Amino acid sequence: MAIRPQLVSRGEQPYASITNSVPMPRLSDELQPQIGEVFGWLAARGIQPAGPPFWKYNRIDNRGIVEVEVGVPTADEVSGDNRVQPHLLPGGSYAVARHVGHPQKLPDATSELLDWAASEGIAWDMCQEDEGELWVARLEEYLHNPMSQPDMEKWQTNLIFKLADER
Repeated sequence: MAIRPQLVSRGEQPYASITNSVPMPRLSDELQPQIGEVFGWLAARGIQPAGPPFWKYNRIDNRGIVEVEVGVPTADEVSGDNRVQPHLLPGGSYAVARHVGHPQKLPDATSELLDWAASEGIAWDMCQEDEGELWVARLEEYLHNPMSQPDMEKWQTNLIFKLADER
């Protein structure tokens, strides 16, 4: 396995985001510009980001349509407007795996993480519906800056998936 997941405990994390419903093949084209839009929205209000930007996959349906948020963590909860809304990532146990490489290889890294969890008997905080998957917190956290790291093979992304609460 190319990725090495770690299990971590995380507290609640406020963030600001733009929510989208996008066909899977158009994710990058449609969402990439929105990272700058959320950063700009925060800057216009004098709010410093509390971490790197992420995409939060909420629903992945069987037709290839993804409901995904482009988010930026904040130190405190913020007020929203029509475009950018405040949210809160839940606290709890998460699996975190670092992917280093071209973003086109992220689906393979995600498959590795999902396969690892299945082999370890680890359950995600998600539910399977007839229409697809509904996730509580499935994140791709982008640690690279394309302006300072043009070599996409060196880009770093954390896959951060919330584990099901023990019952």
